[in-house]
Amino acid sequence: MGFHDLTMNAITGEPVNLGEFKGKPCLVVNVASRCGLTPQYAGLQKLHQDNEARGLRVLGFPCNQFGGQEPGSEAEIETFCSTNYDVSFPLFSKVEVNGDGACELYRMLKSAAPNDDGTEDIPWNFTKFLVDGDGNVVRRYGPRTTPEEIAGTLEQYL
Repeated sequence: MGFHDLTMNAITGEPVNLGEFKGKPCLVVNVASRCGLTPQYAGLQKLHQDNEARGLRVLGFPCNQFGGQEPGSEAEIETFCSTNYDVSFPLFSKVEVNGDGACELYRMLKSAAPNDDGTEDIPWNFTKFLVDGDGNVVRRYGPRTTPEEIAGTLEQYL
């Protein structure tokens, strides 16, 4: 099963078939509202705004597996993101990214683009995966890689 074959729940609960992103590069990010890296939401929103017309989609997947830094409900997360960062890119329901409960999307992303040392686990919030318009996972970015740094690598995929 590939990226475009999966269905994930939007933060509002509706199912979203990732096939709707065919032909569009996607930056998939596990996000958290109470993390030292949370200010990356601003850069992700800017990346989304600057490149949405050219096809890029930023997809945010809240995760509470790292230090309990995303404890809120989906409604609380959505309010936090819109109030504090004016987020307009798609947000999804909370997921697990590591362990036995890892969702199928993250199992697929991690397998396709492991860490530099060959391990697959997500090390922290704001790990990012770039998926091209054909659904291929082309790059993994570590949590501390900023959206501004990623902007320069996107051109070939837009």
